[in-house]
Amino acid sequence: MAAAILLLPFAFTVSTLGGLATLMLGSATLVMAAIAAGIRLHRPRFTRAWWLIFTSVGLALAGNVIAATVLSTTVGKDPAAINIIYGITYPILCVGVALLPNHGRPGALRAGMLDCAIITSCVAVIWWMAFVDPSLIDTGQIHTHAYLLVEPFLDLILFGLGVRLLLIGDAGSVSYRLVAASCGARLVADTAYLTVGAGAGYPTRVSILGWVVCNSLIAVAALHPSMKRAVPLPAGEYDRGRLASTPLSVGTVVATPVLTGAFLLREGLADTLNTLDVAVPVTATAVTSALVVERMRLLNRISARRAADLEEALGHEAELQQEVLFRASHDMLTGLPDRSVLHDRLTECLDAGGGVLLLLDLDEFKEINDRFGHAVGDDLLVEAATRLRDLVDDGLVARLHSDEFAVLLEGVALTDAWATTERLLTAMRRPLPVQGHELFATVSIGLRDLGDDEPADVIRDAYLALHAAKEAGRNQMILFDEELRAKRLAAARTVHRLREAITRDEFLVYFQPLVRLADERIIGVEALIRWQPAGESMVPPDRFIGIAEDSGLIVPIGAWVLRESCRVVSGWHRRHGTVVSVNVSPRQLREPDFGLLVLDVLRTSGLPPEALILEITEGVLVNSGKVTEQAISHLGMLRSHGIKVAIDDFGTGYSSLAYLRDLPIDNLKIDRSFMPTPGSPDPAAQTLIKTIIDLAAGLHLGTIAEGVETAEQVVLLRDLGCDRAQGFFYSRPVPEADAARLIQDSTTAIR
Repeated sequence: MAAAILLLPFAFTVSTLGGLATLMLGSATLVMAAIAAGIRLHRPRFTRAWWLIFTSVGLALAGNVIAATVLSTTVGKDPAAINIIYGITYPILCVGVALLPNHGRPGALRAGMLDCAIITSCVAVIWWMAFVDPSLIDTGQIHTHAYLLVEPFLDLILFGLGVRLLLIGDAGSVSYRLVAASCGARLVADTAYLTVGAGAGYPTRVSILGWVVCNSLIAVAALHPSMKRAVPLPAGEYDRGRLASTPLSVGTVVATPVLTGAFLLREGLADTLNTLDVAVPVTATAVTSALVVERMRLLNRISARRAADLEEALGHEAELQQEVLFRASHDMLTGLPDRSVLHDRLTECLDAGGGVLLLLDLDEFKEINDRFGHAVGDDLLVEAATRLRDLVDDGLVARLHSDEFAVLLEGVALTDAWATTERLLTAMRRPLPVQGHELFATVSIGLRDLGDDEPADVIRDAYLALHAAKEAGRNQMILFDEELRAKRLAAARTVHRLREAITRDEFLVYFQPLVRLADERIIGVEALIRWQPAGESMVPPDRFIGIAEDSGLIVPIGAWVLRESCRVVSGWHRRHGTVVSVNVSPRQLREPDFGLLVLDVLRTSGLPPEALILEITEGVLVNSGKVTEQAISHLGMLRSHGIKVAIDDFGTGYSSLAYLRDLPIDNLKIDRSFMPTPGSPDPAAQTLIKTIIDLAAGLHLGTIAEGVETAEQVVLLRDLGCDRAQGFFYSRPVPEADAARLIQDSTTAIR
């Protein structure tokens, strides 16, 4: 900008063609240097337009050199020569300015050029009437000075392209505004030369100043940072009909016919009207009208295309909405309807009256996931869903959660639903092909007749029946009845009371003596929990232990029993060497800190590890999965500290005996069901007991017989080689004080 400002004073002082050539030489050099520097400094994405402007200015520079040297005498005699030299630069400059706003994007170029042509045509009519007609036509110089129209006509095109930059380029680009201003300055300069300078044979001050300003504006535009900005138009698009909303465009299109009519009227009244006066404005006006019509057609095509795009977008939106609705109401893995659809259909079915709801749960699905992985588990769910859907012809099959499914049979009698249930059970007992495996996925089913209850009540009752089916052994169906609801309500009340019992300290520990058969001395006790609510009779263990296990309350209850038992027996152990046997539930063994809890209890109570026996059931050790691995890890760690492990109710659960060799156990407790019936020899029972005792002896395991009630059973067990026994023959479970007296009496009797 500083360099451009320094050139301006020379425009007022230059008075010769040589001086003018030198001034324009400096101005052109400034522009070329600025363009090259701007491209290098700002690195625009599209550089072709700027290099074309650079080339145009370079040719003008060459023209200045030629005009100042080789053609100096000719130019003085024939001014048309220098106009021809400069005129060849204009087409290149026009192309460069035309490429600035869209950078060669094919869709925008046509529409932009139409706008440019409309504006140029309108301005040309006004320009012709205001400048050309008075200067050349009315004076009769049009035949000798027609060459002077070349550059102004090209300036008009440049002017239209400059206005186009303001209309569709980038309204926030300072660089584009400067280029547009340069185009306007060039038109003013060349028009001044046409109307005044041509007659004098030398450019006017306005022309010289306009040319310098024109070049200076381009130089500043090339160096401004906004020159690197690309117009944000998508490929194949154009601005949203600026022709219809731009006051300049509308004004020129409307004003041109009015001014043309006024011009012709004035010429006619002055009696100077000739052929060119009529032909040029009328032709330009006709061309403008044709261009406007073509522009409207283009706008219509754009509108039609946008309407088609909008229709397509609306179609896609409708499809997307359908997909969203489907995803919101269906399971994406199996494609089955979800819980919300089931609830709606169930509501409709209840309103219509009649129908049956089946809830299904895949048996052992967790084990399949643990063994084969979740990918196989997912494929199994897909195969199971497909089989269920194929089996149910006229009902709704839905997936509720994980491996839970529902079948809603609308308007079906209970007897017919029963047949469908049997068909489902039979079909699901067949293996399912999954990733090269033949997997079995039997189902437990809870069935509920709809009646006239609320949907939530129906689903709740069906779940009660489903849980009953699983508790009954799985792979079967249970029909809901009111007794199931009563049991569940009773269980819920029991859970609530158990929570209160923990806080109110209503639990007791009873102890049943453990007798060594060799000398019938009490060497230990089994700790058994009792529940004594305040002001009520004692609650039997079989009425709350299972509920505590299911609810998870067995964990804090079991921890309390362990602490209390070890605290009490620690004193007996110091005086009599008594050991204590404590039952541990599978739920307790699932706790990650169970092993540390036991060691902490021993440390705080003072009971030695060898004086503690943990009783577990067979199922804890022979199930598969991480739960069993964790239980084995706990027991292995505790045995390494000297704690003993006993298998409770041995022989009543699993037939596999391999775990006796490999797993961390020390004793087998023979279940009371194997004891011979009092008064009967029962040789089968004797054989079973002997087999268990011999098996334990061969594996170096101790044996403890439960449920001993008669002297004959004691004799039999002693003869068969059993180590220890407990039962009503010796003592029922008794409170702490009674147990202490029994242990003391036993010790005294032996002495």
